[in-house]
Amino acid sequence: MAVRPRTLSARKLRTNATEAEKILWRALRELTLPVNVRRQHPIGRYIADFAIPAHKLVIEIDGGHHATSVGADEERTRVLNTRGCRVNRFWNNDVLGNIGGVLESIVAEIGNSPTSP
Repeated sequence: MAVRPRTLSARKLRTNATEAEKILWRALRELTLPVNVRRQHPIGRYIADFAIPAHKLVIEIDGGHHATSVGADEERTRVLNTRGCRVNRFWNNDVLGNIGGVLESIVAEIGNSPTSP
């Protein structure tokens, strides 16, 4: 069975994660949330940094290059929203300097989810 190109891209991104992505992934795993969190998860034509499919929540970690690609990020968010996903964006500096606040925001967003029990 052939592997889809987007799946291959997601695998490559997992292998080459940024420091902020590694830190957030480690923290989310240690948090032992009652939901499955996926990293570098394909959704349509995009690959989300992190996704919680049960709650249709996408978490994006943005580095400095995103400051110059605001239009592309807005389009990505718009497309993901049309697929029913909510998108939360955090800067690398937020993850590196305030991981507790980032986790608190993610947990609150899961709690505010219309699909949460």
